[in-house]
Amino acid sequence: MLVTLPAALAAQTSRSRPKAKPLPSVGEFVRFTDPTTETFVVRLTSLTSSSYLPSALNRFVSVKDRYLVFSSDRNGPMAPFQVDLHSGVVRQLASPAHLVAQSLCLDPKERWLYFLDGDRLTRTDLTKKDAKRQAPETLADGVSSFSISSNGTAFLIRSGSLQSLETSGEPQTILAAPDAGASCLAQPAGGLGCVVMRELGPSEKEFWYAAAAGANPVLLAKGAIANPCWSPNGQSLLFLRDMSKQPDVVLTEIHEVGLNGLGEHCLAPTSMFASFAPNFDGSVFVGASRSKAQPNVVLLLRTAKREMTLCQHHASHPAGVSPSFSPDARRVYFQSDEEGKPALYSVNVELLVEPPGESGTEG
Repeated sequence: MLVTLPAALAAQTSRSRPKAKPLPSVGEFVRFTDPTTETFVVRLTSLTSSSYLPSALNRFVSVKDRYLVFSSDRNGPMAPFQVDLHSGVVRQLASPAHLVAQSLCLDPKERWLYFLDGDRLTRTDLTKKDAKRQAPETLADGVSSFSISSNGTAFLIRSGSLQSLETSGEPQTILAAPDAGASCLAQPAGGLGCVVMRELGPSEKEFWYAAAAGANPVLLAKGAIANPCWSPNGQSLLFLRDMSKQPDVVLTEIHEVGLNGLGEHCLAPTSMFASFAPNFDGSVFVGASRSKAQPNVVLLLRTAKREMTLCQHHASHPAGVSPSFSPDARRVYFQSDEEGKPALYSVNVELLVEPPGESGTEG
């Protein structure tokens, strides 16, 4: 939960960025004070190349070894990298031919890194120190989207159908032909199902729930919706919905719906979130506003429905900011091209958000 509002978070009128002050002997890390809130922000990657976070829905921060995986063109073609969050040391993990930058995803045991190399689902063994030199293992081809469940099962959009793939064996079809442009999101907390997102138009989508056991798919939501993510217990879906309250006035709300497709309701209005993610228990959300007047990264307390600005992002594409919490809820990571090239940023929120276990909840 959010606690007190530090005086350091008072709004400032200046939007100019102070001169960055490097952190001594911490790789490429650069710390600066956000001009909007005076919060310390750390840029994790150099501006000499472009760096991209994985999808906020994927596991990309190691709980055990304190590293973060990301994609970058720093050595030429786009490739997966790992940055040690203690030392700042960066190492390349593989050399794919056509990496899909946002597809990086750690498996639950943090042994494998999964990613899309063009339309091939591949993985590389992170326990090998020479991961860059080893040939990634190809698991399936013809894949346009995938998601790794908490038990290690991979869900795939492959050849226009939703399929599941165990650690060994052939892909099994769950739902035929959901859509050529669909994507999928595996159910967490031991769930066996998957949500499929279908594009109906530039701003129209459908979210369907498909159980791995083969039950009929359930339509959860449709319309001007975006950014689906599971509630932490995997029993409902959270997403953004644009609401027309008045002519020419559109507001964005966080909505929740049960897996039977019933009971959709508003959890909280937002300051025009373009993307968001919950913390470990869904009590706090972090979002990126698409407001041109206030392009900020924001914390939103679910119960009080109160927002607090963390820092500005000024990204050219706010939906790509993709803010998310670290597994221990002590930091927020996001992406922005405010300083010229896409780079990764971190904000410490441990004084603002309770970590797992401090309220009787384990993450």
